[in-house]
Amino acid sequence: MDFFTDSPRQRSDSMSSSVSQSSRSKMLLRQRLSQLLTCIEDMSSDDEASEEVSRTLDEAFQLCGRYIPTDAFSLQEVNATPVRFISDMLVEDSWSHVFMDTLAPRGFVKGLLLLVFAKQIHLPYIRNIQTTYTRTGIFGYWGNKGGVSVRFSFYGHMVCFLNCHLAAHMNYALQRVDEFEYILEAQNFDISDTPHVRDHKVVFCFGDLNFRIADHGLHFLRSSIDSGRLNLLWSKDQFLMMKKKEPFLQEFEEGPLNFKPTYKFDRNSETYDTSGKKRKPAWTDRILWRMKPKVLPSEDDDEKASTSTDEGQDEYPIFVSQDKYTSDMSYGVSDHKPVIATFSVELKKCFDTPIVHVSPVGVWSADQDALLNYTIQEDFMSSTWDWIGLYKVGFKSASDYETFVWVRENELPETNEVIQISVDKDQIPLLGGQYVLCYYSTNTQSIIGISADFQILESKRAVMEGLVPEKTNGLNK
Repeated sequence: MDFFTDSPRQRSDSMSSSVSQSSRSKMLLRQRLSQLLTCIEDMSSDDEASEEVSRTLDEAFQLCGRYIPTDAFSLQEVNATPVRFISDMLVEDSWSHVFMDTLAPRGFVKGLLLLVFAKQIHLPYIRNIQTTYTRTGIFGYWGNKGGVSVRFSFYGHMVCFLNCHLAAHMNYALQRVDEFEYILEAQNFDISDTPHVRDHKVVFCFGDLNFRIADHGLHFLRSSIDSGRLNLLWSKDQFLMMKKKEPFLQEFEEGPLNFKPTYKFDRNSETYDTSGKKRKPAWTDRILWRMKPKVLPSEDDDEKASTSTDEGQDEYPIFVSQDKYTSDMSYGVSDHKPVIATFSVELKKCFDTPIVHVSPVGVWSADQDALLNYTIQEDFMSSTWDWIGLYKVGFKSASDYETFVWVRENELPETNEVIQISVDKDQIPLLGGQYVLCYYSTNTQSIIGISADFQILESKRAVMEGLVPEKTNGLNK
């Protein structure tokens, strides 16, 4: 998976690419699979879940605050059936759309599922994006359990997000530890200085880790929760117990568990499991973070390595502190309650200049061809397959462009050379509005330059084509 999960365009001399043979084959495959699915089952919609998630996201943003530069959302047990796998080939993931529709108006742009969103202003400084995954379910052949991660450079600091879903049930605490360690060791990235998860300066790890509360009976658990004496349960939390024994777990930090256990609930309620199984409440859903230690500890080293900062490791320190760690009990679609954490990250930027500067030239409207300038400000692996997209302010992902133009085709640009490109007026939106220009690098598969917001004027053709009412003496006809 890539940070922007879109297939590469076919290079074309026109503004729009022709449909390739592979695209036709893919379309035909989708039609056949759709017919097959119609025969297999009547697929249900996710409308109820989508409405609940959208509502919860709005409330979560009120809870977490308004000025969050980067957000990550992890989901587990998202219908990992073979039929669902086929259906995801036919249509885009509905969960992604719910998150994008909710976050895009706030200036966040789609990453992946594991979903990572970043404020638009940070996009040119997010580089070297790579993702990977590790299956641990059914002897490593099924992805219902395992880990999915995305790593990138954020203003030059190496950051990794890891979403895990570990083995279930009370008696499998050791297996959960083994799976977690295996995921950390097995995931590899094609980056020389950070080939593994724990090589990154900052790691955020979260998900359904499935650790339970041992020994205590159901009555004691529920009475402690109801009376607010959550501290009576901490000593028997399996993760905290395992952390005392396992050096690699000691590298991870977690805020205090001052919220109710988030598993297991009757759906659409705040009542713990009343089914025949009567599962014991547990903090299965956790959010951890890890700072790269100054010196990686050996197994014989009893002294815990510093995990609050890498100050002294280089001239660009980074600090992480947790501001909030809680859950949202109003969410009812799942038998788990979502866990929410907000962090403050202070860092010294390794760089603060985008690789490419891009800007509109003059007035833009669909009544005339428009011009844009771009300048390569730093040497990078550019390509004639790079392109510059026109995006409406509040766009959701790199594929959410209104139109695009290829960069100069005949030769690669020199550093600091100003290059001007024309945009055909027929490709400019008739109704106008607020837009930005983004330079997309094919080799890095990310946006590496973004313009300031600018206004496209409403075209006179919009009235002629009936898109807006004609006005006479200031009044609509």
